Amino acid sequence: MNTTEKVIFEQFPYWEKAIGANTSVEGAELLVFVGCGTSYNLALSLAAYANMSGRKAIAVPGAEWQSRPSAFWPDWQATHVIALSRSGETTETVAAAKESRKAGAFVTAITVEAESSLARNCDRLVTSETHPQEGIVMTVSASLMVLLGMQAIGQPIPGSIGASARKLANALDAVLPTIIADRSHFVFLGGGPLFGVALEGALKLMEMSQTMTQAFHPLEYRHGPISLVDEKTAVVMLYSSDQKEAEVKLVEELREKGAAVIGIGGPGDVGLPIDVDLSLTGLLVLPALQILGERVAQARQIDTVSPRHLTKVVKLA
Repeated sequence: MNTTEKVIFEQFPYWEKAIGANTSVEGAELLVFVGCGTSYNLALSLAAYANMSGRKAIAVPGAEWQSRPSAFWPDWQATHVIALSRSGETTETVAAAKESRKAGAFVTAITVEAESSLARNCDRLVTSETHPQEGIVMTVSASLMVLLGMQAIGQPIPGSIGASARKLANALDAVLPTIIADRSHFVFLGGGPLFGVALEGALKLMEMSQTMTQAFHPLEYRHGPISLVDEKTAVVMLYSSDQKEAEVKLVEELREKGAAVIGIGGPGDVGLPIDVDLSLTGLLVLPALQILGERVAQARQIDTVSPRHLTKVVKLA
């Protein structure tokens, strides 16, 4: 067991410590979730969850919010910016926080580094302890930032969520050797608040295993990208309870075209049940998607402790 795998399966006590933290954000006409890479993917899901809970929210990449905020929202001062960064040192995210405050916006930082540049350039800091052995690939810290962000928009997190997530990750892990064998094209499908999580699953697998991946809203996949599906394709369908009938039909079509489908929350070549509703699914599935990336990397004999071309902190010179 390498360090990446170890950290994935040891993340749940850190969830328990973060559950119940007073992170609620109030005020402002619009919540703007800002991040880069994994943090941007998480921002997309958090913004969708915020909108579903009655808050107005958008997600914007850090560099875009720093350089052209008016392309996304015309009034900085009417926003509450929630900046996500594991290290708290991501160049674009820190710059976006600074520019937002300068323009009069309130900035909340979500990070696992309480002494970071982002922590020093925000109006409110939301932080939690993470696994000390987490390496370049974001695993437990990604899950923690989703958990903290969900609590910030008022979503209660039950204490049982860690056990449910562990159960799902173990169940997927048990079937992966068969389902990923000879598959070189991976597609992640998720709608609504699960789209950002689908993007994150694709990013994890790509950076861990150096495999080409894609992520789409489920029914969008039929509009062109489906032309790539063949017997080398593996699809991860993150089922949404409110769109399940249409998603089941899509899965049937993908299987007919040769894809092997992992159905999380619904049917597939492997169907894995989940015991939470859509409001918690985004958090629940993250460890399972992380172990998928690790297992594909192991099958390709790639070391995820030192992934190619990547660093733990991304700074622009």
